[in-house]
Amino acid sequence: MDLQLAGKTVLVTGASKGIGLATARAFAQEGCHLHLAARSADALEAARADLTAAYGVQVHLHVMDLSISENLVALAQRAGEADILINNAGEVPSGPIEALSEADWRRGYDLKLFGYIGLTREMYARMKARGSGVIINDIGNSGENWDANYIAGSTGNAALMSFTKALGGQSLDFGVRVLGVNPGPVETERMIKINRRRALDLYGDAERHQELRALYPGGRPATAGEVADLMVFLASPRAAYITGTVVTIDGGIASRGSIIKSRT
Repeated sequence: MDLQLAGKTVLVTGASKGIGLATARAFAQEGCHLHLAARSADALEAARADLTAAYGVQVHLHVMDLSISENLVALAQRAGEADILINNAGEVPSGPIEALSEADWRRGYDLKLFGYIGLTREMYARMKARGSGVIINDIGNSGENWDANYIAGSTGNAALMSFTKALGGQSLDFGVRVLGVNPGPVETERMIKINRRRALDLYGDAERHQELRALYPGGRPATAGEVADLMVFLASPRAAYITGTVVTIDGGIASRGSIIKSRT
């Protein structure tokens, strides 16, 4: 299927690893030029070398901390011509309410919740002015499958789901689509960190985190590439009437009402 994306320009945040890097690769495979933003200069340089060699696309790098509001404005100024924005930078701390300080909540929300909202605000204004564009928020299924042991993530993700639906419900009137993706567990460094905390809460031993894998649907988490492929399709003209919604990719976890659940 021709996704009709060749020549488009895509801004991906949190692009140095995991879902962000997989998404950058998936767009590059479609012939898209890239703006990649993250805090790690070395990782971004490695990504650019790999992607330009493999696909011959233009890759612009933006090394910055997106929890700082001024950097969001600067990034939008540098990449304002982008046709597609993928909001992906964010790491909300895991754990129950007793384990999290106010500083933990604010640190996580400054990067993910307010980072997504701030960059969307800047990019949406540009897209609306020219009458075209797509914004996809990589959120997380804990926003619809509430988890007391990931309470900050559940709360922040629920807010981003509402933000996405509210803006996306109106945006098509101006030629812009705003939608979200809710991954469940994905095979990344971030998943390992969360599962170590979850194993500590469940078993009293963080080193037992590998035992959780067998309890996922199909006995595995999603791959970053599977999430990336979904976002590329949703960003394409093939999905031109999809906006104001959040698509879940979690193997059915949200439908069964549990992050992990025994098959017995």
